[in-house]
Amino acid sequence: MSAPVPYMQRTRDWYLALGFDNPYVWAHNTQVPFTPLKKPVSETKLALITTASPFQPDKGDQGPGAPYNASAKFYEVYSGNVRQDHDLRISHVAIDRDHTSMEDSGTWFPLPALRAVEGRLFRSLTPRFHGLPTNRSQRHTLDVDAPEILKRCREDGAEAALFVPNCPVCHQSVTLVARHLEAAGIPTVIMGCARDVVEHAGAPRFLFSDFPLGNSAGKPHDPQSQAKTLALALATLDTVTGPGETVSNPQIWAENDDWKHDYSNPATRSAGEMAAHRAKAHADREIARQVREPAVRS
Repeated sequence: MSAPVPYMQRTRDWYLALGFDNPYVWAHNTQVPFTPLKKPVSETKLALITTASPFQPDKGDQGPGAPYNASAKFYEVYSGNVRQDHDLRISHVAIDRDHTSMEDSGTWFPLPALRAVEGRLFRSLTPRFHGLPTNRSQRHTLDVDAPEILKRCREDGAEAALFVPNCPVCHQSVTLVARHLEAAGIPTVIMGCARDVVEHAGAPRFLFSDFPLGNSAGKPHDPQSQAKTLALALATLDTVTGPGETVSNPQIWAENDDWKHDYSNPATRSAGEMAAHRAKAHADREIARQVREPAVRS
């Protein structure tokens, strides 16, 4: 199979093509904090941290195949009871809408899968899972979101944390927060699909699945794939002994790699398609500004 999608370069090229002339500067760290597990993962209390958003019925289409929905974003850390079922969506992020269905939340929110192996592959879940905002501001992620996630993990007695990102910036955000937790003594593992983003930002432990974005927890409608991906993430937490190690999921997404060429690639779109994307991107940015400013002020 071909090399992973170069998400940092694709994102830069895509946003330049949309008319945004200030390319995003991705977080880069060469020194990686690392905290070894104090006991086997089978005896460890685990926190789940997601970048998926709670469904908001009044915020427009957030269902399978929905276009990017800036109104459905969230800007503050939230938490949920792990003993309840939750409707989390990923319509607000730049996932691969052309090659994944957004139909099976098991591909981005593995809480049911975790409950199924609780007491067997790991000791127990913390009482709450936590939602981490997809924040382009690295300073806000580091100064506000990371300390809040650490605080809640400590309150819940977390002995390790599993992060599940979706879009490219999600992958950066979870890496920055995972580094913060590791520096504070909580081991972490990220299960994700954007290898270049995570490794560039300096993740302590990373399970890489070469799948389209939005499928960090396994293939849709494939419980076996999801179970194997989760088991491998937990094994990565258990077996990695030094900082900055990436473990590759051996599963293959498809017979060919056409999807890798298509993602956020202006060269594969017509002039008319790019004009439509450009108009929507600028409208979405204004919607996001209107949603974000009250959230930041509150």
